[in-house]
Amino acid sequence: MTTTDTPKREEIVARVTDLAPLLRKNGVQAERERRLPDETIEALADAGVFKLRVPKRFGGYEADTRTLADVATALGRADGATAWTASVYWIPTWMAGLFPEAVQEEVFSTPNVRICGTLSPSAMAVPADGGIVVNGKWGFISGALHSHWQEIIAVLVGGDGPPMPVMALVRTSELQIVDDWHTSGLRGTGSVSTVAQDLFVPAERFLPLPVALQGRSGPDAAGGPAMYRAPLLPVASASSVGTVLGLARAAGETFLERLPERKITYTGYEKQAEAPLTHRQVAEAELKTDEAEFHVHRLTAQVDDKSAGGQPWSLAERARARADLGAACRLAREAVGILAGASGGSSLYDDVPIQRIARDVQAVNLHALMNPDTNTELYGRILCGLEADTLYL
Repeated sequence: MTTTDTPKREEIVARVTDLAPLLRKNGVQAERERRLPDETIEALADAGVFKLRVPKRFGGYEADTRTLADVATALGRADGATAWTASVYWIPTWMAGLFPEAVQEEVFSTPNVRICGTLSPSAMAVPADGGIVVNGKWGFISGALHSHWQEIIAVLVGGDGPPMPVMALVRTSELQIVDDWHTSGLRGTGSVSTVAQDLFVPAERFLPLPVALQGRSGPDAAGGPAMYRAPLLPVASASSVGTVLGLARAAGETFLERLPERKITYTGYEKQAEAPLTHRQVAEAELKTDEAEFHVHRLTAQVDDKSAGGQPWSLAERARARADLGAACRLAREAVGILAGASGGSSLYDDVPIQRIARDVQAVNLHALMNPDTNTELYGRILCGLEADTLYL
């Protein structure tokens, strides 16, 4: 085991901000090749991005979720696919810390380890001597092409009890990669599908999913790292929310960069910047982005404050975490949509960044965990005094 000096939040954000020219340049290549370039991955590693959710005793930073959000925002201002992939790595990396110490030592022995994953139980498992055997397929596995491990979910059947979803860690090299990521948005994430065929997983490398959803509990949690004193879904929500804020900021920046050279064709406005309609559009988009930032910061503050104090989570607080995530996604999408709609026909060309920003933010909003309608409905259901209709809280 090793430890390392932990940089301050501002230092990490400054590191990734300095990468913006490289990430913007490589974003075009990532879009074309449907995966992040190796150069991008190496740059993120050098900046410490993959250490943010690694325990300190393994050389990581144990960063709080506000740091994750600020880093993802900085990355998203440069390239949405890069920000999304980094965010997705942070969640299974955190989940790896729920496993026994020997498993953690195995996983975190790889420098800048990258763990991809999913929360979808789209595979089946059966008991075997010393573990389980898994068969199935998982889709939307962002970052799989550059990962060392994958966190998988499967439904365990057989044995003495009823079917039970389990979470397991497997080496990515043990899985088949299906190159099926042909999409309109977030193309650069390389979110391919992975397949397990008769894959044996030893007993120490799988846990009941309901246990994982709760995070750590009991005396071990009280004395352990603060980042594990929260349930999985609020942690996942806070870990992934920064990307959309970065995309909204990027839309504002790219719109204003192009504005001085643009007119409004077939009108009397030789300069778009002089049109009152443009003033309203820019202001409305900026206000929506500011609102999104409010929800990002309220979400991360709730996770970090309750984690620091080891406080229990109420059902309403869990639901609000997902609602804050959904609200940030919706507001960012609306802000980007306003500016994309005001960018004119010339913005349809591939070399104009806002068209990719619009597709990327739409793709994020379609994600099952991020979807604003689903998350708002869930929050309202809890506020109305009904029981939750999902384990994912």
